[in-house]
Amino acid sequence: MHGPASSGWLLVALCAATGAYCLLRMRSSVVEQRRAAGGEALMGFGMAVMAVPAAVFTPPGWVWTALAVVFGGAGLHALWAARTGAGHLHHLIGAGAMVYMAVAMAAPAGQGHGHGGSGTPLLTGTLLLYFVAYVLVAGVRLVPVAAVTGVAEGAGWGDRPELARACRLSMGIATVAMLLAV
Repeated sequence: MHGPASSGWLLVALCAATGAYCLLRMRSSVVEQRRAAGGEALMGFGMAVMAVPAAVFTPPGWVWTALAVVFGGAGLHALWAARTGAGHLHHLIGAGAMVYMAVAMAAPAGQGHGHGGSGTPLLTGTLLLYFVAYVLVAGVRLVPVAAVTGVAEGAGWGDRPELARACRLSMGIATVAMLLAV
C-alpha cells in the first residue's frame, strides 16, 4: 500500500487484532458463529499481510498469488454456503475483493499503486460503493446492539453479538482504506 507508513501499520494492527478476536470467537458454542468467525479470521489476517507498507517490506511475487488462491477458495466456500442463506453473500463479496486486491498488488512495479499494480477503476469503484454502504449500515446496526442487556451472564467473548458486529465493521473500514490504495 502507498501512503505514510504509520497509517499502514495502524491498518495492519487493526486487521491483525480483528483476526485474533475472530479466532477467539471460534470458541463459541453456536456452530454458525464459529463458521463465520473462521472466515473472518482468515480475512483479518490476510488483510493484515496485504496492508504492510511497501516501503517497509515488499513480499515476493508468489505471496500475492498465494493470497489470491486462498481467498479464491474462501470465495468458493462462501458461494457454497450462500445457497442456504444471504448472510454469506457478504463473505463472497469480501473474498472477491481480496482476490482483486491481491491480483492488483501482484502487477509489476511501476504500473500503479499498492505494492505494484493498479486495479480496474470501475471494479474498484463498485467495490468501494458496496463497502462504504456496508460500513454505514453496519455502524447503524451496531448502535442499538450495544444498548441490549439480554447478553447471557457469563457469555464468552465469542458469544457477544455487538463485538462480532464491531469486528465486521472494522474489517469493512479496513477494506475501504485498502481499496482506496489500489
